Amino acid sequence: PAMRIETRYTVAESGFHVEQVSFVTQYGTHVDAPKHFVEGRRTLERIELEELMLPLFVLYFEDKVAADPEFIVHVDDIKRWEAEHGEIPADSFVAFSSDWYHRMEGGDMNNFDAHCPGWGLDALKYLFEERGVTAVGHETLDTDGSADVRARGFLDCEKYVLESDHYQVEVMANLDKLPSTGGVIFVGLPKFDKFPGFPACAWAVV
Repeated sequence: PAMRIETRYTVAESGFHVEQVSFVTQYGTHVDAPKHFVEGRRTLERIELEELMLPLFVLYFEDKVAADPEFIVHVDDIKRWEAEHGEIPADSFVAFSSDWYHRMEGGDMNNFDAHCPGWGLDALKYLFEERGVTAVGHETLDTDGSADVRARGFLDCEKYVLESDHYQVEVMANLDKLPSTGGVIFVGLPKFDKFPGFPACAWAVV
């Protein structure tokens, strides 16, 4: 199983309560460190504090995903967003809001069994190379949409993000409750030595 919980001590028996939990590092809402896909890249403890507190920009594409569950965010979509909201600045966090997190309750989030939206490689290159953003996030289990996975057979977009020495947050929720601009995201997690990622608590202040 992905997660196992075992009660080790109880107040009634030992005077204190302790649980032992084991799970894979990429579980629930989580950070992927560059090492997750690329040998020799940064591990979790090397993500600096200033990278975990960033201006937040939310790209709302729920309508497009509702019309096409395999919608891919391309650079033209981002440029149209910028025409309305302004240029995305460097050293920021950009999140793709797809409304996909609502599927978690029904267990229909799997990137391989379901039609699934995702980032396009051109969009990510635009954000990281031309806009200089620090990190991206999304509600789905992976960076790549299912159509691209079928066509290429591998998670090229996810590898690009991590190979570029950036981190990402996956399985995000409640992005639809945030404004497109004006927020700050805080990504909280224990930075275990040499880990490729870990579950995170990400929240926004607006």
